[in-house]
Amino acid sequence: MADGTSERVRPRDRILETAQDMFHKHGIKGVGVDAITEAAGTNKMTLYRHFESKDDLIIECLRATASKAGAMWDAFETEYPGDKLAQLHAWVRKAAEMLSADSRGCDMANAAIELSETDHPARRVIKELKDAQRERLVNLCREAGVGQAELLADTLSLLLEGARVSLQSVGAEGPSAQFVRMAEGLIASFKAR
Repeated sequence: MADGTSERVRPRDRILETAQDMFHKHGIKGVGVDAITEAAGTNKMTLYRHFESKDDLIIECLRATASKAGAMWDAFETEYPGDKLAQLHAWVRKAAEMLSADSRGCDMANAAIELSETDHPARRVIKELKDAQRERLVNLCREAGVGQAELLADTLSLLLEGARVSLQSVGAEGPSAQFVRMAEGLIASFKAR
């Protein structure tokens, strides 16, 4: 943040933004507190004043990611007020946009893989956040008039997760390139039932 913005952004926000970026790029276990504080232009004392531990920082990063996702859902409602089917199609397009913009995948899924200890405090948060996302997609499918809304939502979710993994393992030319076509086909198939 050599452009002078580090002085204008509150230390807590600066630490959180820096940690999110570093965790996304390098993984949670690949980034230590020292690297975060150095990149954020602060020190450990300041970090620990705002976050009791690295685990607390991880949890706040995951919640910030979920908050951004919440804003995405709100944007669908604003762009297509009352048209739930159009919002579902917007979700597909946004998912495809995220796939093409970033090959690192979902921060929550990546965290769940890295934090393999079943009692890690972030795992409960990841489950809560993923459950909330699933519920929003189920409700959207249901409100769009899709039969078997839960099955469609789960199928779309798994398709997206699979596309993310495919993108990381075989690149943009692999099966993930067909995400929109597959997702739209699924929606049409479920609508026809």
